[in-house]
Amino acid sequence: MKTTIKYALITALFAGGTACTNLDEHLPSQLTYQLLPSNPGFGQATNANKPQPNDNMQGAFNQVLNGTATNGGFFAVQEGGTDEAVITQKGGDWFDGGLYIKIHQHQLSSTTWAINDTWNQAYIGIYQCNNLLAGTNQIPGITPNQTAQLRFLRAYFHWRLMDVFGNVKIIQQVNVDAAQTTRAAVYNFIESELLAAIPDLSTSLQDYGRVNQAGAYALLARLYLNAGVYTGTTQYQKAINAADMVINSGLYTLAPNYKDIFSPDNCCNAGANMEMIWVAPFDQSTGQGATWHEMTLHYPSQLTYNFTSQPWNGFATLEDFYNSYDSLHDSRWANNFLHGQQYAADGTTPLLDLAFTKGFPHGANLNYTPHINELYPNSWRSGGARFSKYSFKFGAQQNDDNDFPLLRYAEVLLNKAEALQRLSGTWTDDPTARALVNQVRARAGAGVTPFTSMLESDMLAERGREMFIEGARRTDMIRFGAYINGTWWEHTTADGNSNHLIMAIPNEQITASSSTPYPLTQNPGY
Repeated sequence: MKTTIKYALITALFAGGTACTNLDEHLPSQLTYQLLPSNPGFGQATNANKPQPNDNMQGAFNQVLNGTATNGGFFAVQEGGTDEAVITQKGGDWFDGGLYIKIHQHQLSSTTWAINDTWNQAYIGIYQCNNLLAGTNQIPGITPNQTAQLRFLRAYFHWRLMDVFGNVKIIQQVNVDAAQTTRAAVYNFIESELLAAIPDLSTSLQDYGRVNQAGAYALLARLYLNAGVYTGTTQYQKAINAADMVINSGLYTLAPNYKDIFSPDNCCNAGANMEMIWVAPFDQSTGQGATWHEMTLHYPSQLTYNFTSQPWNGFATLEDFYNSYDSLHDSRWANNFLHGQQYAADGTTPLLDLAFTKGFPHGANLNYTPHINELYPNSWRSGGARFSKYSFKFGAQQNDDNDFPLLRYAEVLLNKAEALQRLSGTWTDDPTARALVNQVRARAGAGVTPFTSMLESDMLAERGREMFIEGARRTDMIRFGAYINGTWWEHTTADGNSNHLIMAIPNEQITASSSTPYPLTQNPGY
């Protein structure tokens, strides 16, 4: 056994472990003793998990855990094809049929498995909501508040579908199919459901993992801000009004410390809860599905934090996005990215990767460099700053405890600010909007200079810095005209294809519906 332990330690510490190509595979560590870190600033050792309420709605609300913080499904398509996140092909690692290359270069098709996952994740959530709202599986003695929360949740899943796919089916009953309808019709349904739910939602702080009136207004603010994209008709005043309902509720404020919002104990951190309006309640045991440390860190980084399994070395940050922060003053930069030489848990032993990519400037040293040499086929195995926004816990299992902000107060402030700037029909440097954005910037650090004027590009950049990897970047870039008209690293030619503003209806779904009374039709251009 001692020989086995010694060999496993040398392999992980100096060679970087074995390649991971099956992203769902559990890779158990052979380390059988506790590493005692002397650098606790690198992670957090403990967290206090908080149970969800015993309200019979957990089966529906837990569906938001699927695809929200993984390398497949909704998060992958919302972030992977943008200017802030990428998974590169590292030799034999992470090719996966070219999936992540296609995501980055906007070459997704109707047969892409991540697209089908996104579709299924949302419709399974809708099914669970409908199942609890009516029929033999209805919640016994269901209350108006429970009904309203489930209608909100069903509307949210329809928003995901509408945002990604455009023309989808509105499903309101279990096992009752419906015709595919227009994006505008889905928008109207979501709006009407949220407005109908609001009177029966609580005006107090939400229960853990649940939603209140402010949550419905926050989602409405997001919906209205994107109305021009979804329907062709802008609704900026409605976005402002909805945001004001959240702001004026008095329930929320910006947390004092940005890092607390995303920590492993953010479910129970009072400062973070001041900002969280609605979360995906992740837990390493009872609410699995968040795998931040696995998705982004290189294999030997297991030894920095004493993880129970080896990371997969996937997601990294694009260099230009990494450099868009004021690294000297912006606390978000230090919180969001892990870069530089990596060390074992003793804080002094450097980690090595003897299987490093030829030409890597740091040789065998495990050094996360902001620069990435290429998208494929032989991207540097240590290239790209890594995600550390959802900070890592010492001894973490394969699933993380960090709750994911589905709706938070900073987004509401930014949504109102942007709506004010767009209200006149052309971009206006509105002083009230600037004050809202500067309020968010001030939390990032005393040295972060307030905006004295704000261009449209400034707002898009600021939303990126604040809401990095919160599943919003694709939606934001489309609204700003940057998704198909912009260029970035390894996406140096503007897409220019308006068909790519929505994604293909998955071929599996079209085939499955072909013999039904309501067959699906493909989106244009696919």
